[in-house]
Amino acid sequence: MVTRDEDPGQAASRLTGRPVGAARGASGSPAEVLLDDGTPVMVKRGEAPGAVRAEVAGLRWLAAAGAVRLPAVLGHDEQWMVIERVATRRPDAEAALRFGHALAALHASGAPGFGAAPPGGPEEAYIGRAPLRNVLGADWSGWYAEHRVLPYVRGAVEHGTLRPGEAAVFERVCARLPELAGPEEPPARLHGDLWNGNVLWGADGEVRLIDPAAHGGHRETDLAMLQLFGCPCLGHVLAGYQEAAPLADGWRERVGVHQLFPLLVHAVLFGRGYAEQALTVARGALAV
Repeated sequence: MVTRDEDPGQAASRLTGRPVGAARGASGSPAEVLLDDGTPVMVKRGEAPGAVRAEVAGLRWLAAAGAVRLPAVLGHDEQWMVIERVATRRPDAEAALRFGHALAALHASGAPGFGAAPPGGPEEAYIGRAPLRNVLGADWSGWYAEHRVLPYVRGAVEHGTLRPGEAAVFERVCARLPELAGPEEPPARLHGDLWNGNVLWGADGEVRLIDPAAHGGHRETDLAMLQLFGCPCLGHVLAGYQEAAPLADGWRERVGVHQLFPLLVHAVLFGRGYAEQALTVARGALAV
C-alpha cells in the first residue's frame, strides 16, 4: 500500500520486493538505498504527474537500441522509480571514443518521427522541471520551431526573463530555420537532455546515460547540448562520433541553432543570464 509520506527506502522495498539495509540522503530525491544484500540502488521521486512514466519509457527506449548503456529499471510506479546505481571513475580518451561511437549508433537506431515519444511514454513529458511536449512534426525545422523554441520563448516572457520585444529575435530565427538547418536528416533517437551531468563514466569503462528527455529529433541537438554545458574529453567523443557517422558539412556553424532549445529551457527555469545567452546565440545565427 502506498502512503503519501513514503520515503525512498520504503519505496525501494515495495517496488523491488526486497528489504532495505540503509538509505543515504533518505529524505531527498534521488537517494541512494542499499538493499538487504548490500546492492546499492538509486531511488527517484517524480516531481510532476507523468514524469516517472516518461523517464522510465525513455530509459527503456534508449536501452533497446543496444548502443549506449542505461541503468536498469528495477521497479517503478507513477510516483517512484528504482534504478541500478552506476559506479563511476574519471573519464579517459579511450572511453570517450567508445562513447562517441555508441552515441552515433543510438542516434542511427532512429525514431518514428520528429517529436515521437518513447513507446509507452506520455505526450506531455518533462525536461528537468520544465514541461516538454512530444508530438509528431512533418519536418525538423517546423517541429523544432513550434515545439522546442517558441514555447520556451513564451514561457521566458511570461516569467519576465525575456522582454516582450526580444521574442522577435527568436521568431526571426524560426522563420529562417529551413535554410539554417542544413541538409535533411531522418529522425534520430535522442537522449534529449544530454548535458555532462547526465553522462556517467562507468567504473567498467563504459558510459551510462541517465535522466533522459527522450524523443525523436535531430542528432546534432544531443551533440550541441554536450558542447553547451561541457563534457570531459569532448574532442574524443566528437572524434568517435565522426568516425562512426560523419556529420553533414557545416555542423559546427549549426551548433548555436540546436543550443537555443536548452538555453531557453534554462531561461525559463533559472533566469535572465540564460536568456541573454540565448539572445546572443540567436543573433549570431541571424548574422550568418
